Amino acid sequence: MKREPTIVGQSLLISQLKQLALQVAETDITVLIIGETGSGKEVLARFIHNNSLRADKSFIPVNCGAIPVGILESELFGHEKGAFTGAVQSRKGYFESADRGTIFLDEIGEMPLETQVKFLRVIESGEFQRVGSSETIYSDARIIAATNKNMYQAVAEKNFREDLFYRLRSVELQIPPLRERGRDILLLVENFVHEFEQKHKIVFEGFSPDAVEVLMRYPWPGNVRELRNLIESLLVLQKGKYITPEILEKHLVQRNRYKSLVHDPARSEKNELQVIYSNIIQLRQEVSDIRQLLQHLVHSKPPTQLLLPDVPITVPHSGENGFEKEAEPLQSLDDIEKKSIAEALETCQGNKRKTAHALGITERTLYRKIKAYGL
Repeated sequence: MKREPTIVGQSLLISQLKQLALQVAETDITVLIIGETGSGKEVLARFIHNNSLRADKSFIPVNCGAIPVGILESELFGHEKGAFTGAVQSRKGYFESADRGTIFLDEIGEMPLETQVKFLRVIESGEFQRVGSSETIYSDARIIAATNKNMYQAVAEKNFREDLFYRLRSVELQIPPLRERGRDILLLVENFVHEFEQKHKIVFEGFSPDAVEVLMRYPWPGNVRELRNLIESLLVLQKGKYITPEILEKHLVQRNRYKSLVHDPARSEKNELQVIYSNIIQLRQEVSDIRQLLQHLVHSKPPTQLLLPDVPITVPHSGENGFEKEAEPLQSLDDIEKKSIAEALETCQGNKRKTAHALGITERTLYRKIKAYGL
């Protein structure tokens, strides 16, 4: 049975988003979802559909950026037999298939201008014609669109119609990036672990406290999708074994090194900062190796083990004096955030603009946190 995607999180930002999405779901108003790549735009669109009066009808997802320009119009509106080479029979488009249901248009910013003209008419009247036909067809499809682009810039550069943009954003929902949802990370980890334990028939031994700290401090440029893929890779490649910071950081470093090979001028500064962060992780791993070696030379000590919720925490065995050694307490989110900001400031040599960019926050927020933490 296919598992229905859900919005996981208890942070203030995500709680407010879910509340607003539920209000929107009760209507048929057009929605524009804004969010970074991997932040869960389709999950939010499905959440709206599943809580609407159309929940028992079709939900049709369409990736406008993945369909070649030449056939996008045919895919959306359908075509008649003989309308173009290869059209050996008539075919319904996505809008016909989504009638009385919901159509989700992802990467709407990639839609070509000539298609935007016809799409605008669909939003305004629900009417369109198949390619190669003059017959008008009506579709009562609820439209939800999404993009990771700056649409105001796209409109200013004449790459997207202004009238269409404002018709789309009757309601605009912004999904916060994962780096701004600190308290949700472990909830998402628990959710993904449960999913992949069942999918791959694996029993997971858990994360150490230090590995949890790495998860909390990592900026997650790929957002929820990156976290999900990482958890699946860890469970499968490590065969469910206990995850230490060294194992976790090794996977993160490999991912960031791969990303740094992809040249994207628009993201060059961000990639540079990710490489810096990768180097910091690598240095920390080497220091940790040295620390473990020294500890091994002095005495043997079983590791403190932190498992996910519903799994007991293992405390180390009795020490040399016969008393149990307590596991080191986990740092609070404020302590982790303070430490992350301090390290980012040091890495960026005190440059507030670069530090704010590296942390994925505004300079105003950075200054406020510097004052709050007394940095």
